[in-house]
Amino acid sequence: MSNVVKIRTEEKLLLGLCRLEFIDENLEKIKSLIAEVDDWDYFKNLANLHGVAALVWFNLEKQGLLSGIPDAVATYLKSTLMINLRRNTFITEAMGEVLHLLNNSKIKTVILKGLALENSVYGNSGLRQMSDVDILIDRDQCIIARDILISNGFVSLPVKSFYHKFILAYSGKHLPSLVKNGISVEIHHELFGVRNKNLTRFLSENSYEVEIKGEKTWFPQTQIFFLYLVKHLWLHELNNESQLRLYTDLILLIEKHFEEIVNYNLIKLASEAGMSEILASHLKPLRDMWGISFPDWTNSFIDKFSDEESIKNFVFFLESPKNNLPVEKPKLYRHIINDIPGFHRKFLYVLGDIFPSLSFMKKRYKCKNTWQVLGYYPLRLGKILWLIRK
Repeated sequence: MSNVVKIRTEEKLLLGLCRLEFIDENLEKIKSLIAEVDDWDYFKNLANLHGVAALVWFNLEKQGLLSGIPDAVATYLKSTLMINLRRNTFITEAMGEVLHLLNNSKIKTVILKGLALENSVYGNSGLRQMSDVDILIDRDQCIIARDILISNGFVSLPVKSFYHKFILAYSGKHLPSLVKNGISVEIHHELFGVRNKNLTRFLSENSYEVEIKGEKTWFPQTQIFFLYLVKHLWLHELNNESQLRLYTDLILLIEKHFEEIVNYNLIKLASEAGMSEILASHLKPLRDMWGISFPDWTNSFIDKFSDEESIKNFVFFLESPKNNLPVEKPKLYRHIINDIPGFHRKFLYVLGDIFPSLSFMKKRYKCKNTWQVLGYYPLRLGKILWLIRK
């Protein structure tokens, strides 16, 4: 961890525990930090906010360090692991049903994010907090898959606007979430943007077959998965939120598959995706805050392309992972529009964003009747300014 950046002892300890592999130097540093902690409530609450409380308890218990932790804090951290185990088991069971339905229609389903990571690098032991299931399905089959799930009891969250119904498979990161028995499934159709659709195809075609609850599915190949997770993290940060849970995913992938991930092909893929600065800016905290040792050529790439503010931004999110007011809404909005193929689809997206459904407007602006809603529609015209604002 960097000695240049000033962060609290509790934050240093949390960073140190966000991994699964430890050398003696790591453990000695963690032991000294435990002895220096002043505010265990802050540590506990921060671990929860960052979605890593279960992993923190697991590492403290495995390394024999619980004796230095207040009992109330240790009990709380352990309870999050029990909650994760129940939730992840429930999600896995539900995913078996989803895969059964889609496999019967010969629809290839690639598992993304939490469920794939929990099974491939976290050890399928409740260490990876999950809230929903993300899957990748080819664009030409994603609406078919959606209809199959809806016909079997899943309920779609409302589409924002009538106009958006015509471009469901071409806008946003995924289709409207599908919910059944408390489980939310998000069907993705494009991961790197329309200009980089070959990378999404590459991820799908090079995924490897696994089995969940007796059903065939696929996990992404490690390197392209790593790059996608960096992109996903960057999008969260554009919305002014970030969690150590997402950085820990990157740490664990690198710990387990260093040579497979960190090679010249990673730089090539990032360049192809227009992600050189994004990748470099997220490798930098792994190097400077966690002490991951990269080859000289990787360090040169990081120093050349990373945002000078990347560590400062990381520390901001370390202290405040959620509930920050978005500061780059125009940039995020333009990114969404740019990823929609075809001018007519872009037009329909913007039109739908300016004129959402009445139900959306009532919820968004907390209106009780239609007349109140109508007064808010002119405010939506401000989205046009986001398209031209730099």
